[in-house]
Amino acid sequence: MKEPKDCQTLAEVRAEIDRLDQSLINTIGRRQEYVHAAARFKRSDNEVHAHERQRQMMGVRRLWAETEGVAPDLIEALFRTMVDHFVSAELTILSERGTQSENHQSPAERT
Repeated sequence: MKEPKDCQTLAEVRAEIDRLDQSLINTIGRRQEYVHAAARFKRSDNEVHAHERQRQMMGVRRLWAETEGVAPDLIEALFRTMVDHFVSAELTILSERGTQSENHQSPAERT
């Protein structure tokens, strides 16, 4: 991979951007596998939405963005879109398991 300052043509810059984009897509695919793994442990829509976890996660991602010199608002928007998609996917998995309607409470709340 060339450093941006070492690219001599627009074609070289675009080739490196394409390479990075492919890497991002591969990483998102890997993340999706972990989301599906996490869904195995969730028993209610509240556990899927995990609002407090999302709030904390967005704060950390914004800090990471600042550290890297990337606009925190951009990173939060990207992650919100991705998280919303994955929450929807997890809710589908939960529904297919037949537990969403049965278990709106976590196991601890049902005892």
